[in-house]
This record gives sequence, structure tokens and C-alpha cells, in this order.
Amino acid sequence: MSGPGDPPEGAPEGAPGGDDEYRSVVFDESFVRAARIQEYSARERLDGAARAVRVRHGLPRILARQAVALALLLVLAFGFAIYMGVRHPYHADTAGPTPTLQVSVIPLVPSGTVPAVAAADPFAGSPADRYRVGEAGINFDAAERVGDFAESEVMQAYATIKDYISESALDPKAVTGGDVGAVRNLLDPGQLDQFEASVTRPTSDGSHEATGWLVRFDPAEHLRLVGGGNGVRVDGGLKSIGTSGSALVITADHTFVYALRGPGTTDTPISLFTVRRHLQFRFSHLDLEQRHIQVVDAEVAAGPLSCGSAAGYFRPILAGGRATGTVTGVNPYEQDGPVGPDCAPLGSKDGPAPWPSVAAGPSAGASTAPGTAGTSTAPGTAGTGRPSAGTSTAPGTGAPAGTGATATPTPGRAQATGLTPPQQRAPASHPAL
Repeated sequence: MSGPGDPPEGAPEGAPGGDDEYRSVVFDESFVRAARIQEYSARERLDGAARAVRVRHGLPRILARQAVALALLLVLAFGFAIYMGVRHPYHADTAGPTPTLQVSVIPLVPSGTVPAVAAADPFAGSPADRYRVGEAGINFDAAERVGDFAESEVMQAYATIKDYISESALDPKAVTGGDVGAVRNLLDPGQLDQFEASVTRPTSDGSHEATGWLVRFDPAEHLRLVGGGNGVRVDGGLKSIGTSGSALVITADHTFVYALRGPGTTDTPISLFTVRRHLQFRFSHLDLEQRHIQVVDAEVAAGPLSCGSAAGYFRPILAGGRATGTVTGVNPYEQDGPVGPDCAPLGSKDGPAPWPSVAAGPSAGASTAPGTAGTSTAPGTAGTGRPSAGTSTAPGTGAPAGTGATATPTPGRAQATGLTPPQQRAPASHPAL
């Protein structure tokens, strides 16, 4: 019989005595083993080697947050698009194909010797004496909404026209130096090919005269503008504004008077040269956004010139010179040539003038100097075969150009350019832009 301290029957020899002691030993080993594992895991957590993380359905929560963020982003983008559409409405550019510029250039021929003018005040005694200087003479109406063109778009059209007129008629680099880059940059891309052909290969065909695009003196003649671009006198303004289809159509009429000195010294005599430009412009919404312009129609009369082609350059008759050849008349039975004359006599009002009066003759009265007295007629009036550009008087006739009169687009030109006559409204005042 075994005692309390004896090992149980069947226990291995040498084992500690009692069931409790045996079970305690087995439990202690398991506990120690388990404790060692827990302690190792705790040490890892303290050392940062491993971190026990319990993941409970993490993926759905992340997806839900991303979905909410994406929905919020879409709402913000949609709201911003609506706001921009209301604030800056987009207009489809449905103004049709870019039209071809139609050109008419009429040289004005003096009947006698071209006189010199005083170097101190070259415009004294001429109609240009009361004209404004340079860009100050390029004036337009206050901008108003026209059709579906907002007031801001009309104002942009006015500013682009002013830039075009200034670059093409006042900038000495273009006028005397042949640099046409600034003019080219303003044109609608659809007209660039025609412009390049007109500048590089000018011809008198009614659409490729370089002098229809800009005032251009032959650089080979080395002419100088007295006073530079600021010395050019300008008068004129807006003739009509309206819409044709989905295009904005604006017509402007300006007279430019240049004081020119030929090559030589400062003692070389100075003479005046006058150019009247009746230009029609066309704009699509895209043109206005990109600050481009379409030149649709150009009626130009310039002198003193000899009768002949002025497609590439103006070659003025300077002080002391006389015109070569004679002024050609109009034969209504001859249908091979143009309806209007190739050139017309240059006239002036009575009294002091930079050119002598034109003697009466078969073609006298066909067209007189642009910007002269009220007895002169604008290029394209009776005897020239071209209708007048409206009922307004020519710049410098005593009534400011473009005031109190509406302009009628030239018949035949609208058909040639694919435009219908624009809606008309009487111009108001002409504040400078």
C-alpha cells in the first residue's frame, strides 16, 4: 500500500509522486510553452517587427469611401460645366466657309503737276488739316448687342477692326517696308492662302490685289512718311453693322492722307497722297474668340497715281511729277473689261489744295479725290460703274463720315462673297476705342 507521497501505481520510476503533482507538471510545461509564444508575440509588437492586426471587412469600407468621393467629384465637375456654360456660352461656328476677298482698286490721276507742301505743316490748306492723327481717327459706335452677338463680342469686333486698320494702313513697317506679318496674324486662317498669293503674286483680277488688303508703297522707291505713323491723318468711321446668317458683318469707311518724302535729303520736297478704303468685315463667333478677322470686300481709291495697275504697290507721283498716260473712260458696250473704270481723275475743292483741279472732260466727275469738298463724289459713284457706299458724304465733306446715315452694301458684292446684305441700323456717336 502506497503512502501519500508515493507515486501512483503504474507511474514510471523516478516520476514525482501523486496525480496532482503529475498533472501539474504537464500543465506547467504547456503553460510555459504557451506563455513563451505569447511573450514572443508581445516582444515583436514592442519591437515593431510585427503587428497583430485584426481586419474586419476592410475592403467594403474602402470601396464605399471611394464611391462617395467619386460621386462628389462628378457632382462638382457637372456643376462647374453648367456654370461655365451659362457664364461663357459656346456658339457653334456655323458661319459657313470663309469668303474670298473681292477687291476694287482705282488709281486717281492728277491732271497736272503735283505740288509740294510745306514741311512745317504739310496738311495745312488741305481737307486733311482737320482730320485726326493716326489711330485717333479710327472711331466706331458704342458697342451694342447685334443678333446673337453679345455686346462684348461686338466690342471685340470693333477692337479687331481697329487693329487691322492700324496695322494695314498706319504702321510704317507695313506701309513703307513691306513687313506684312502683323496683318497676316489678324486674318482668319481661311483667308491666309489668298493673302499670301496677293502679296507674293499680285494681279489685277479683283481678288489678288495686295493693295486691297493694305496700304503698301513700293520699298524700292524708298519713300518716307513725314512724322512716321503718327503723321498720317485719318477720318471716317462705321457705315453699317448687322448680321448675315450666323456671321457679324461690319462696314467701315476711312480716308488716309500721307505726307510723303522721296529719297534724298531733308530738303527733298513733300507731297500728299490720299487713300480711301471702304472695307467690309465678317466675323464668326470663333473669329472673335481667336481675335481673327475676315476681310470680305475692299473698295480702294488712291492718288495721285498714274493710270495703270496698282495691284502690288502704290507708286505715288511725288512733288513736281506728272501722270503718264491718260485717264481711261468707260465703254458700256465693252463687256470684256470691268464695269467700272481702271482709273479716274483726281479732283479737289476750290482754293488751296495739294493737287490742281481737274479739267472738265468726258470722264470728269466720275470720281474725285476722297475726302474733298461736298462737290466730290466717292469712288464708285456716278460714272465709275460702282454704286455708292450709302447716302453719307465722303469723309471731310463737312459732315462727319458715318453720322446720321445708313450704308447700303454694294450690290453684286454680297452675291460674290456668299453674304446677304446685313441688317442695317443708323450709327450713333463715334467714341474712339
